Amino acid sequence: MLNHYVLLDLETTGATPLKDRITEIALIRYRDGREVDRWQTLVNPQCQIPEFIQSLTGIDMAMVEDAPSFEQVAKELLVRLDDAVLCAHNVRFDYGFLKAEFKRIGMTFQRKVLCTVKLSRALYPEFTSHSLSALIQRYQLQCSQRHRAMGDVEVMAQFIQYAEQNLGHLALQQAVAGLSKQTVLPVGLDAAIIDDIPDTSGVYLFFGENDLPLYIGKSINLRARVLSHFQSDHRSTKEMRISQEIKHIEWIETAGEFGALLLESKLVKLKQPIYNRQLRRERQLCAWQLSTDAQGAALSSRLNLVREDEIRPDNLGQLFGTFRSKKQAVEVLRALAEQHQLCLKAIGLESGKGACFAHQIKRCKGVCCGKEAAEIHTLRLQQALISLRLKSWPYPGKIGIQEVHPHTLKSQLHVFDQWCHLASLEDEADLHEIQQTETTFSFDLDTYKLLIKQLKKPNLKLLML
Repeated sequence: MLNHYVLLDLETTGATPLKDRITEIALIRYRDGREVDRWQTLVNPQCQIPEFIQSLTGIDMAMVEDAPSFEQVAKELLVRLDDAVLCAHNVRFDYGFLKAEFKRIGMTFQRKVLCTVKLSRALYPEFTSHSLSALIQRYQLQCSQRHRAMGDVEVMAQFIQYAEQNLGHLALQQAVAGLSKQTVLPVGLDAAIIDDIPDTSGVYLFFGENDLPLYIGKSINLRARVLSHFQSDHRSTKEMRISQEIKHIEWIETAGEFGALLLESKLVKLKQPIYNRQLRRERQLCAWQLSTDAQGAALSSRLNLVREDEIRPDNLGQLFGTFRSKKQAVEVLRALAEQHQLCLKAIGLESGKGACFAHQIKRCKGVCCGKEAAEIHTLRLQQALISLRLKSWPYPGKIGIQEVHPHTLKSQLHVFDQWCHLASLEDEADLHEIQQTETTFSFDLDTYKLLIKQLKKPNLKLLML
């Protein structure tokens, strides 16, 4: 196999490195095919071990009460792992926990790794299951204590010995060499699919056991971005969970980054993947509306809160801010009122007769008691709100933004009207139909922000449709 490697197994309080801890470590160290070291220790996780884990591993709180902490065994562990390839069954799990534990004590842990699950898949592709339990049953391996660290390490050692005797030393070496060149992919994901992912812009979708995506992402280099998910060593709970559940990857190429951003936003809202938080629409937006006359002059200082489905092309210029909740909208408006000495009664956040409390403490200039003209107060309110104002559509009709990939020459025309993304066209024959179609307005904050940013870029290929 390898010249110098360590077979390692951990027992833990759970499956999440950021919150769960190691309870036991065991390893067998090999050099030039010979065992040169064997070590195991219980570890005090400094937290409770769930009853389910206790029943699974047999490790209870009494057993770890007097055991050393991870910090106390860290130096010895590093010595035993020094200059060796770290091998484990589903190595991403063990490696992720080791990195997290070392990080807690202020150390960075990095090692070359090899996954014995993937080794089993490479050597015996005709079998579907490659868990330790499956290996024990299939090859009649001996296990002194299943789900205890040293017992599981010994099973790995027996499997490697069996494979070498069964298939030959050369076959084992070739399989190890092939895996050593690969990124450590999640167990259950076909490694061949990675080679098919293009180095172009687009959107990728991670799937588990069903048709509901686990996660949707975008990149200007799809292949590099997908691989980066599997090189993060579980620095986050999300990455850990995705790697445990992912079974399939799909992707859609775009002409560039703008198209990828638009498509990602659209697909996340449409398919609601469970690990996308930022772009998922979980509640309606709201905005402050200032009543104006036909010439756009404000009629009063009073603001009304409108919901997202009440936003229309003809009132966009009267709207200020986009807020995830009424609470957030009120908090922002109160902060602006305090900063600009605006009257909470006049803007509609307080009721009652007479001067407001803010005027009594000199935080309102007195429009509530006749000391400031209402027109002046309204002008000051408009000035305070100007940075939050939504923009009216600045074009007489539909526009198209042309995007061309510099290497593949893939071209897309992204069509918009009234801040709505209507389509991303690759065939000019579809353009006529879009031009004749009446726009159904539906305000989307993410599309609005993406388009505002895109329109500011130099050398933009903008077409009036």
